[in-house]
Amino acid sequence: MGFREQRETCWIRCIALLCWFDWSSAQISYSISEEVDKGSFVGNIAKDLNINIQELESRGLRIVSGQSKRYFDVNLKTGVLYVSDRIDREELCPNVAQCTLNIEAILSHPMHLHRIEVNILDINDNAPSFIDKSLVLSIPESSFPGERYPLPFANDADVGLNSVKTYKLSLNEHFSLDIQNGGEDSVSAELVLQKALDREKQAVIQLVLTAVDGGKPPRSGTVLIIVNVLDVNDNTPTFSKQLFKARVAENVPLGSSVIKLNSTDSDEGLNGEVVFSLVGRGNSNPLDLFAIDSVSGEVIVTGPLDYEENPVYEIRAQASDKGTPPRSTHCKVLVEVVDVNDNAPEISVTSLMTPVKEDSVLGTVVALVTVRDKDGGKNGLTKLSISNTVPFKLKSSYKNYYSLEVNGPLDRESVSLYNVTITATDEGTPPLSSTSVIVVHISDVNDNSPRFQERIANVYVKENSQIGAVIYMVSAFDSDIDDNAKITYSLIGSSSKSTPVATFVNINADSGDIHSLQSFNYEEMKAFDFKVQATDSGVPPLSSNLTVNVFILDENDNSPEILPPYSEQGSFNMENIPYSADAGYFVAKIRAVDADSGYNALLSYHISEPKGNNLFRIGTNSGEIRTKRRMSDNDLKTHPLVILICDNGEPSLSATVSIDVVVNENTGDTQIPFRHAPREEESFSDLNLYLLIAIVSVSVIFLLSLVSVIAVKCHRTDSSFSRYSAPVMTAHPDGSWSYSKATQQYDVCFSSDTLKSDVVVFPPPFLSADAELISINEGDTFTRTQTLPNKEKVRTFSTRLYFSTFFPKYIMSGGKIFKFSLKFLD
Repeated sequence: MGFREQRETCWIRCIALLCWFDWSSAQISYSISEEVDKGSFVGNIAKDLNINIQELESRGLRIVSGQSKRYFDVNLKTGVLYVSDRIDREELCPNVAQCTLNIEAILSHPMHLHRIEVNILDINDNAPSFIDKSLVLSIPESSFPGERYPLPFANDADVGLNSVKTYKLSLNEHFSLDIQNGGEDSVSAELVLQKALDREKQAVIQLVLTAVDGGKPPRSGTVLIIVNVLDVNDNTPTFSKQLFKARVAENVPLGSSVIKLNSTDSDEGLNGEVVFSLVGRGNSNPLDLFAIDSVSGEVIVTGPLDYEENPVYEIRAQASDKGTPPRSTHCKVLVEVVDVNDNAPEISVTSLMTPVKEDSVLGTVVALVTVRDKDGGKNGLTKLSISNTVPFKLKSSYKNYYSLEVNGPLDRESVSLYNVTITATDEGTPPLSSTSVIVVHISDVNDNSPRFQERIANVYVKENSQIGAVIYMVSAFDSDIDDNAKITYSLIGSSSKSTPVATFVNINADSGDIHSLQSFNYEEMKAFDFKVQATDSGVPPLSSNLTVNVFILDENDNSPEILPPYSEQGSFNMENIPYSADAGYFVAKIRAVDADSGYNALLSYHISEPKGNNLFRIGTNSGEIRTKRRMSDNDLKTHPLVILICDNGEPSLSATVSIDVVVNENTGDTQIPFRHAPREEESFSDLNLYLLIAIVSVSVIFLLSLVSVIAVKCHRTDSSFSRYSAPVMTAHPDGSWSYSKATQQYDVCFSSDTLKSDVVVFPPPFLSADAELISINEGDTFTRTQTLPNKEKVRTFSTRLYFSTFFPKYIMSGGKIFKFSLKFLD
């Protein structure tokens, strides 16, 4: 019966176990660090168990743990497992490498169990520590290096990397550590003597042993190790310092104290009594200048000191005890001589870059200057300055080295040499100073072009001048020197497009003399111009130009030429007059022209043969032959006349014409004023056609000018018209009138003395300040009227027209000569 009950119980347990396995599922594992804040996220149970979040509350999810504290809980709305209490791994799992908490997530409806494993990760929240706060070791000073002494272990509640990993020893000259690693979480250390101990130097040695774990950041714990050194009698005297320093002025009196040395011996009795002395050092023996008291150790001055000779003295001092055998030790005494300001600064120019180009840019180094002062300290500190006003400055390059640099524009033409005065002053009391003068020469660069005294030169050359003669000398000045001022001259052009200027003149490249290459003919060319270029020899060369206007002066080199009908060579010239001709009867008119200009073309007419003839006269200026009186019976019937036509040149040139005047006694003959008129009409020459075209052109121009002036005057305002000169119409005493507007003019002269007349149109031969206008009066004389110079360029027409009897309407004005001056704007 009992067996049957036992069997049934076994089956019930099996069935219950199967049901339990049906309710539970696979285990879930999470990891979280210890000491995290409450509410920290651990994991999402709903997601990991694949349970709908809305079913958590209805199914009654709860967390069950076997611990006394409830470290975790679940949020039924989100399914998140979170920390609900502080977790300390060292408290839960002391001295265990891995710490795990097992909790169960139970679903009640229907019943379902899930195992959850949470691994608690260790953090470095515990520092290593020693059981004792200090450790005392006693070691004799006679111990040999290499001896070892064990050290205590350090404990750390953390595990793994956060446990103790190494030991460190404070810095010292006697001991070191030997660290031994015996496996995981098993690290030990031993103290090893590296250097022999000396009780007299250090009787007690304190060391700090530090245990360091492997956390990040690492934590550490310390223990104080006290080493007591046991004494052995093995000491020699010792100075308080191995190096003594003292300062003394260079002018200190003899016997002055420098320093007092101090030496001790840790031994007792005679072995501890010390005696002082100085040790010689060969040639540089300070024993001549210093001495020491053997008992007190006081060093005194026994000789003169000079900072400039030796600023520092090194003395060897010895301290010996009275033991047997005696022990001794040595030290150094450095005596620094304090400087006194007894030396002025010294200025030296180590490098002088001279000459300096005048186009040097700012900052160009001119010279390197060094200043030295034998004194020391403030007495040796110097300041450099430029005393005078110059375009230079001093720039410190290194300590007492300076560079003299360009600090302003240089112009050799203004100043070619600078005396730069440099003053050096030290900072001593009282300060001392010195000066030095640097001579800086400025070299020339080609920055000035040659200059002419004027921009335009007017040259007047007589025609027929000698070939090769100097017609003008040009001269230019250059402010530079040497090659930059060496000037050469050349011809560069002319306004004449047809003939190059090189065919007219040549220039000496060195002297600037302009020579003519041909003999000029005023009748062919009145003026020409060209430019002279002056170029220096600099690099690059500079140049300037001079415009030369050459005006050809007329020479009396053309004789008068007689015009038809009396100009035919070998022809017989005869004129008939009636016997009844009254006084003033017109016989003939001699016409002549002269290719020259001005006075050289002003002709006068004279009867040269027969002399003493008082029957005929000729107009000096008009060339008209008329009778002086009526004929008489005693007069010859044929009168041969030789007419002399002379110009007004120097010397005067002339031409002659012969005319036989025959007295016609036929009273029935009618007076014919123009005997040769039918002949001239029959032979209407080309010259007359040209004259006709010319006078018509002049008339049209005159009328157009009048119309233009009237139109401009009507339409222009006073302000716009003020820039031009007002038209002037002037009446002359000789009965002529002139109309002028600008700078161009035509001089037109009409004569109506007789039925035969001429019209002359001529301007001045060229524009000049002393140009003259000639007015012919009715008394066969002429006067000169000087005109004012004008700055504007003038166009002139050198045309002389002679009009015969073809235009009688222009000469009927009471026998007076009229002068018309017509001026046109450019």
